[in-house]
Amino acid sequence: MAPPPVQTPRPRWHFWSATVFLILLSSVGIRAYRDLSRPEAWHYWKDQYVSPSLTSEVIDTLYLDGSSRGQRALFVSGTIGPAAASWFRSRLEAANLAAGDIVLLASPGGDLNQAMIMGEIIRQRSLATAVGSTDASGRIKPAYCASACVLAYAGGKPRFGVLGSALGVHRFVTTRPVNDPVAEAQRISGAVLGYMTKMGVSSSIVEAMSETREIRWLSPRQALTMNLVTDPIEKP
Repeated sequence: MAPPPVQTPRPRWHFWSATVFLILLSSVGIRAYRDLSRPEAWHYWKDQYVSPSLTSEVIDTLYLDGSSRGQRALFVSGTIGPAAASWFRSRLEAANLAAGDIVLLASPGGDLNQAMIMGEIIRQRSLATAVGSTDASGRIKPAYCASACVLAYAGGKPRFGVLGSALGVHRFVTTRPVNDPVAEAQRISGAVLGYMTKMGVSSSIVEAMSETREIRWLSPRQALTMNLVTDPIEKP
């Protein structure tokens, strides 16, 4: 009678490999859930990957002053969200703008810190800024840039002033709970002042901001006096 077949024990490393893999996967999943469960993290992720609050359009030939000489531009509009700077950098790289090209802005404002980073990116790339939108022929139309948008606009060199477009400023306040609101307000004012001074804008703009929590629309003369607008355009 033939002896029964010998059962070779299965290697247990398959079991332990699968176990370790599941532990690692669950650890990563828990960490990701904790990260995204924080409101600020979720808002950043959503703004970066799901539904960006800004939109952009490459304009091959933008006519600023009604002349026949046009310039290349990236039109950026919408609210400046928590991931706006990263989004903006990627759009600039895709647009392949050269030094002297224009970032055309139309925005009610948004995230203060992201707007300053956007302005830094604009300055690093030696881009100009203007406030407006365009028609189908590339002719510029008036628009408005308020609150944090003004900080992004300040990064331009030069900063064109489009006839009929509006620049609006107000006092910046934090939306998150802080232990000392007065100290936080002073910190924000100091950061804005330092940024605007670096961009060549007069410190008087911070005084204008501090006067009201409502939007204060600057007249063309005020914007020029503050050196916020450096190159006014007379023709619509």
